[in-house]
Amino acid sequence: MSNNNSFIYLRNKENWVVYVSIKSRDIRWKKVICEDLTVGEVKEVIIDSSTWKVTHLEVDLSKDAAELALGIRKGGIRNFLAVSAIEKTNKAVKLKVKKGQLHIYLKPPKLK
Repeated sequence: MSNNNSFIYLRNKENWVVYVSIKSRDIRWKKVICEDLTVGEVKEVIIDSSTWKVTHLEVDLSKDAAELALGIRKGGIRNFLAVSAIEKTNKAVKLKVKKGQLHIYLKPPKLK
């Protein structure tokens, strides 16, 4: 997979600011890691249609993550992970939160 990120350089009054845009196809299917735990795999990128901002990643949870965060002993459960929990993305999506805090950043998808 190639890295097709776009860099946008903007200058404010004091200095240059670099914004990096990432395509959703470059995040989908990546593993999500929290400390030494594989949380799961990104399946979708969730966008708030009123603000056009990415708010969550839909993650197919691993069995260990589902048990730790939700108390469910079953893998393959999909859940929404708040993007505020993300530290960085490269080969995987690395979270900045502790494993014990994971449940705070996960929420089930709303069914309509």
